[in-house]
Amino acid sequence: MIPYGRQDISEADIQSVVDVLRSDFLTQGPVVPAFEKAVADYCGAQYAVAVSSATAALHIACLSLGVSPGDVVWTSPITFVASANCALYCGATIDFIDIDPLTYNLSVARLAEKLEQAQQKGCLPKLVIPVHLCGQPCDMKEVSMLSKQYGFKTIEDASHAIGGKYCGEPIGSGHYSDITVFSFHPVKIITTGEGGMALTNDAQLAKRMKLLRSHGITSDVDAMDPRPSEQLWFYQQISLGFNYRMTDIHAALGLSQMRRLDEFVAQRHLLAKQYNEMLNDFPIVIPWQHQDSYSSLHLYIIRLKLEQAGKTHRQVFEALRSAGIGVNLHYIPVYLQPYYQSLGFTSGYCPEAEKYYAEAISLPMFPALTVAEQYQVVNALKRAVSV
Repeated sequence: MIPYGRQDISEADIQSVVDVLRSDFLTQGPVVPAFEKAVADYCGAQYAVAVSSATAALHIACLSLGVSPGDVVWTSPITFVASANCALYCGATIDFIDIDPLTYNLSVARLAEKLEQAQQKGCLPKLVIPVHLCGQPCDMKEVSMLSKQYGFKTIEDASHAIGGKYCGEPIGSGHYSDITVFSFHPVKIITTGEGGMALTNDAQLAKRMKLLRSHGITSDVDAMDPRPSEQLWFYQQISLGFNYRMTDIHAALGLSQMRRLDEFVAQRHLLAKQYNEMLNDFPIVIPWQHQDSYSSLHLYIIRLKLEQAGKTHRQVFEALRSAGIGVNLHYIPVYLQPYYQSLGFTSGYCPEAEKYYAEAISLPMFPALTVAEQYQVVNALKRAVSV
């Protein structure tokens, strides 16, 4: 089976982890801050906070921005559930903005319409979470302008997008948002096994997120209340936090992988170019790239032209799986999940998202994918759609 995604681990990566295993620090040592600095420097951000997963990063990012019960958070329906769950963790209400039919990201036009309606009703969102699907950034300039106009905060869910660029600047620079979140899951652009990171240019947000990731505990005497005098206080819990810390073992893998980040993304672009050429005459829509973006191409998603293909979505998907092609579907609209339907969401809420869901298939995309494997994928797709 050719998987849709796969990590690329080198001997140097392995040695970096072994070095930590042989060191004095397995958890909170010098490698986590070194990894944070490497990512922050690469992206041009001032602060980076490494955590145990991108889900954890989204959670503490929401909390650091003051999301709480009574608040409303908006995001895209075409994303992993964590993009929406993070608001619910804080006791907030979640809602969804339909997608752009070309980029499959949150539609700025629909966002503007919904903001105008919400303002009239007096129920504007506290926070909007644009998701950079497949690694292609949302139109963050427009989102930023709307945030200034309507007063909401912004978290970029860039779980797919490290190594990409928007308007020539690295995703994660923070020029158009309050916080950016990356994922380092094994199928992402670089991996730490499990892990995530939140980037910001706001010192107070970074300080708050660092506190939240480690039980709400501080060793900073100036932050303690009351300040210790003669007591042997090495730390205080000053707020309710979580055990969301990244270990040095995971950070060592991430720090080593960062050295090949640009190489990984360049290879993904080469693979996408080859797919585009191979699939030119197929009854499908190949991924469209906005001129202002340089996608990290975490995913290569096609959309079937079902009338021309002469097969159903399920038939094509299952034919590819049967042929040993580990295709996937990113994603089922979040609000169609049973849990979210129990909150009152119903089919038809975001029409473009549902059209996308009825046609989308993620083909294998990872740096070690060979040309021979690509031909295997393409030939299986050709048979599946009867080209």
